[in-house]
Amino acid sequence: MSGVTAPPTPDSTGLRAWLPGYLALAAIWGSSFLFIKVGIRELHPLYLTLGRVVAGALVLLVVLAVLRDRLPRDPVLWLHLAVISAVGVVVPFTLFGYGEQRVSSMLAGIWNATTPLMVLPLAVLVFRTERMTLRRGLGMGLGFVGVLVVLGVWRGVGGAQLTGQLMCLAAAACYGISIPYQKRFVAGRPESGVALSAGQLLMATAQLAVVAPLVAGAPPVPTRLSAEVLGSVLALGALGTGLAFVINMRNVRLAGASTASTVTYVIPIFAVVIGVLALDEHLAWYQPVGAVIVLAGVAVSQGLFGGRRRPANAPTGPAGPPPVPEYARPAR
Repeated sequence: MSGVTAPPTPDSTGLRAWLPGYLALAAIWGSSFLFIKVGIRELHPLYLTLGRVVAGALVLLVVLAVLRDRLPRDPVLWLHLAVISAVGVVVPFTLFGYGEQRVSSMLAGIWNATTPLMVLPLAVLVFRTERMTLRRGLGMGLGFVGVLVVLGVWRGVGGAQLTGQLMCLAAAACYGISIPYQKRFVAGRPESGVALSAGQLLMATAQLAVVAPLVAGAPPVPTRLSAEVLGSVLALGALGTGLAFVINMRNVRLAGASTASTVTYVIPIFAVVIGVLALDEHLAWYQPVGAVIVLAGVAVSQGLFGGRRRPANAPTGPAGPPPVPEYARPAR
């Protein structure tokens, strides 16, 4: 818990100190796609998203109480949180739910890994929080070649599976908007990362409470849902959004922001393994190959292959606890 308010600089600590939390975080976020797949069996994607943000908000409110912290009070900040919650939580979480009605949880996990490629062009061209370099341009180009391979464009495109994949890609594109927006307007504020994330989830809860009944009809009766679905909703919110935030902040403190952000590369591995073992899912040969190409492009664009790497979503403002990396949030 002490990692929640610590600055994003690594302690002089060994691999044993941060690796268990790092792997736990990858497993939690990688398994989120399984929980989405189970949840949409009985829940509309909007109500699945509503359930998870409510559970996540409750966990973070408890953390705030334990830390004797408080929610933001600046009205302008709440307006920014409303934008971030809509674009970075409500829409992408719901799109992944719709997408997994048509594609496997493994494939959704692979598409989530394209998020850093979506972040970079908007951060450079729209929000101007990053600079384009030759290395980043090459990484983006390589990454989008990987996207085409995952789609299997040489086989022809069309049908429900293509629609599902495009929905997952659109979810990653939403993160491409929300991350640089958050970095431009929220990063560096004096409020703690827990307070900002709790506020974001509360805004998402309010938005979904209005939108879900209008789009999906009356809310489901919890007692009519199976134990598997209820457990999936709680796991998505309490673990994937609440507890995962605390673990991520601890990883940042122990290993540094750059090392902690590489969890992006591990999440798809857990998503694929869990999908195979728990749901007996299968991938076409070109989909994992494309995923490797995408991750290689992300690694090149972030400078993992040589030079000092600065994550695309690293705060550039005053020092303070970074927000939860949106690319890694289970959707994710």
